[in-house]
Amino acid sequence: MPLSYRHVDVFAATAYTGNSLAVFPGHPGLSGAQMLAITQELRHFETIFLSEPGEAGEVRARVFDLFEELDFAGHPVLGAAAVLHERDGDPGPRRWRFRLRHRTVVVTTHRTAAGHHAAVDQGRPEFLATVPAGGRREIATALRLPETALADLPLEVVSTGLRYLVVPVAGGLAGARIVRDDFADLLARHGAQFAYLVDVEALEGRHWNNDGVLEDVATGSAAGCVGAYLARHRLVPAEAEFVLRQGRFAGRPSLLTVLPQGRPEDLHNVRVGGHVTAVARGTLDTLPG
Repeated sequence: MPLSYRHVDVFAATAYTGNSLAVFPGHPGLSGAQMLAITQELRHFETIFLSEPGEAGEVRARVFDLFEELDFAGHPVLGAAAVLHERDGDPGPRRWRFRLRHRTVVVTTHRTAAGHHAAVDQGRPEFLATVPAGGRREIATALRLPETALADLPLEVVSTGLRYLVVPVAGGLAGARIVRDDFADLLARHGAQFAYLVDVEALEGRHWNNDGVLEDVATGSAAGCVGAYLARHRLVPAEAEFVLRQGRFAGRPSLLTVLPQGRPEDLHNVRVGGHVTAVARGTLDTLPG
């Protein structure tokens, strides 16, 4: 039977900016293999598949990128919550509970003049490991950066669901890219799954798939880790929202709002949010076998 979806741009107040997303509300019992095939067909960076909302706005969700199912991702749950709010039609704010593969997160939404705004509580950040001094040059070289571009701060693995190596730089974002075929293995040696570059002065970041081919436009899961890192090292104040910019180098400028909560030495939550703009509606006439 035909399967409908909503195309939205996340972390964007206007269409054709931000991070695009396909949202499938109320999917009819698709298998994981079918969801992955649909994601690869549509070619969005990620796609999210939802059950119908239950009591108190609880919804089961599965998120896929072009390679696999993800335990957590920021912009898909924000975009999906906005789509649910749009379908619901409630003019007031809403609260949703997203049950992902290994965790549950709370997302709040409210209407705006251009669409919706959504924010997710990513929970208590974990500070897992620091790259030894001798490993800084190897990381910088793998990202085509001179070691002098690294800020005088630790390269640290932080997690709010996914383990990101936060690489602080003082300029040099424009020339950065992944240049090692074994970059995922390099990260794994330090206990990380992905790397995120952040210019700690401009509050702007970049992130790629580990093969270096695709640059992410706006990485909500990483923004929580970056917010926790910046607050812990007192580069931004805790309990104060700031804007993280991303996507300029991919031609999709995006604005992510980040709110680290707690004390710098004891953060209990990081809230990441942004605008969600509706772009299109679609229907799949044929499902993968």
